[in-house]
Amino acid sequence: MSAGGQDIRVLVVEDDPVAADAHALYAGRVAGFTVVGVAHSRAAALRVLERMPVDLILLDLYLPDGHGLHLLRALRAAGHAADVIAVTSARDLAIVREGVSLGVVQYVLKPFTFATLRDRLARYAEFRAAAGEASGQDEVDRALATLRAPQPAALPKGLSGPTLEAVTRSLRAAPEGLTAAEAGAAVGISRITARRYLEHLVGAGRAARAPQYGQIGRPELQYRWLSATEGGTRGY
Repeated sequence: MSAGGQDIRVLVVEDDPVAADAHALYAGRVAGFTVVGVAHSRAAALRVLERMPVDLILLDLYLPDGHGLHLLRALRAAGHAADVIAVTSARDLAIVREGVSLGVVQYVLKPFTFATLRDRLARYAEFRAAAGEASGQDEVDRALATLRAPQPAALPKGLSGPTLEAVTRSLRAAPEGLTAAEAGAAVGISRITARRYLEHLVGAGRAARAPQYGQIGRPELQYRWLSATEGGTRGY
């Protein structure tokens, strides 16, 4: 919530309509935040900003009519002071540095869960609510530290980040779902190893499993990626 006691007004800028709806849904579920607009392009975002005040922009960096940082640069030149959280798949650290120089206060990499965005928004709200004069360096450091996310939880023993990303990509690319054998073949790992990663995604609330019937013998488990509208802290 803003220092004046009003909700923080959020503009979602995302070219993918499904992702835009998910971001708006997530932000709207966090206490103290109100989504006042959704824009699917740089031009649409500028039109929204001309019509209404915005405190925070959830900004995708890859827009159909220009890079998100070009939009941000234009906003700063026009005097818009809204803070920005980049919600993007961009992993180029040069872009991250440029974004920081333009006032990006947080980065949230896709795909993510509701819990991830909720944490970033809560930290941003705490930072925004800080007021008054700092007593010294320690207090300034504490205020800035509220924007930093905690260290990510370690993966279970035997699982690696790159392999988890590969399994995640394969599962997301299969709307009908995959068996452990199919996921393993797609990524180049064994069925047993693939199942460990798939079970990890199920445990994290990002995938669901169900028995696949209709074949001779024992039914096989089918794993399916969960969309943002399928509840809780699941990713999309």
